[in-house]
Amino acid sequence: MSAPHAQVQRADFDQVMFPNYAPATFIPVRAEGARVWDQAGREFIDLTSGIAVNSLGHCHPALVEALTEQAGKLWHVSNVFTNEPALRLAKQLVDATFAERAFFCNSGAEANEAALKLARRVAHDRFGPEKYEIVAAFNSFHGRTLFTVNVGGQAKYSDGFGPKIEGITHVPYNDLAALEAVVNERTCAVILEPIQGEGGILPAAKAYLEGARALCDRHDALLIFDEVQSGMGRTGELFAYMNYGVVPDVLSSAKGLGGGFPIGAILTTEALAKHFSVGVHGTTFGGNPLACAVASAVLDVVTSPETLSGVRERHARLKERLEALGAKYGLFSQVRGMGLLLGAVLNDEWKGKARDVLLAAEAHGLMVLQAGPDVVRFAPSLVIHGADLDEGLDRFERALASLVQA
Repeated sequence: MSAPHAQVQRADFDQVMFPNYAPATFIPVRAEGARVWDQAGREFIDLTSGIAVNSLGHCHPALVEALTEQAGKLWHVSNVFTNEPALRLAKQLVDATFAERAFFCNSGAEANEAALKLARRVAHDRFGPEKYEIVAAFNSFHGRTLFTVNVGGQAKYSDGFGPKIEGITHVPYNDLAALEAVVNERTCAVILEPIQGEGGILPAAKAYLEGARALCDRHDALLIFDEVQSGMGRTGELFAYMNYGVVPDVLSSAKGLGGGFPIGAILTTEALAKHFSVGVHGTTFGGNPLACAVASAVLDVVTSPETLSGVRERHARLKERLEALGAKYGLFSQVRGMGLLLGAVLNDEWKGKARDVLLAAEAHGLMVLQAGPDVVRFAPSLVIHGADLDEGLDRFERALASLVQA
């Protein structure tokens, strides 16, 4: 019999954890579907999905089954060997996308790190060491490693860690002329989020992504799509690039790929993948059988026509209600995004107060997110029940009413 767990509370965070997060005042301890309960038994509706991670909600039966079955078989063998779940998952991803090869890691940052290293390696092998420059967008977010945080176009995350990585240029998002002005023969890659997530839930214009594709083709550069947040059914297609009809050279995935279990991946063609020959790049835990078994089950559910059509239906329901609430309470100037990744943009009067909205929602038993100080972000489970979505929005309305009346 195992020893009883020590009692912990929110105050312990400030005593034993690094202070780089400011978590909510309550501690979730149990969840099912879109409902979460804290230590005191208080119930919340979750419209965050762990920041677009719990793509099928909490404790989805298919994922619980996949994890527990694999847990009784094989946990870890390292990449000195391969394993069945990793091969099955790679086949599924290749069959469902433009890709011919998959590489597995553990997070979105690692996936983007691998994608950017691959781009530099390909350019080095094909054209020589001078072709190493990377173009990214301001307000982008690609992870927290030193490389990815420098590529992400937000100085608040990259300043204060010593010299910046060389050869990275940032341009305004959705501005094709700005992109055209900087992409040249030294550019090895352009990396873009089809929908800027942390930057405020900003979808790319179709012509922008088409133009980026043409520029990369013209200058022998790779087009990398960071689909860590926008992928895995979040937009109503398996990956957001499918909505645009613009195919990248490399695609990064994580977050929703594991449905709550840590896993990341990059997808690309055989011709590009071969530049990661034996020993060029690696990871201890990437391709872990537990993670791959769960992700395989996630893909089975997400790729079903019912799930993807359900995302589009829920999108219409969520957006319509948010726009109505924005008009009624005078807080939002617009609601933007795709599928079940939506941002309610605060108007001038409420600018900078996204956290106030989050706290009001928490007080009314609702979990929502922000995307910067001016946008309230919604990323519910792709399979959230209509009744839970409606109840969550009812609670959100009560939260808005309390703010307006304060």
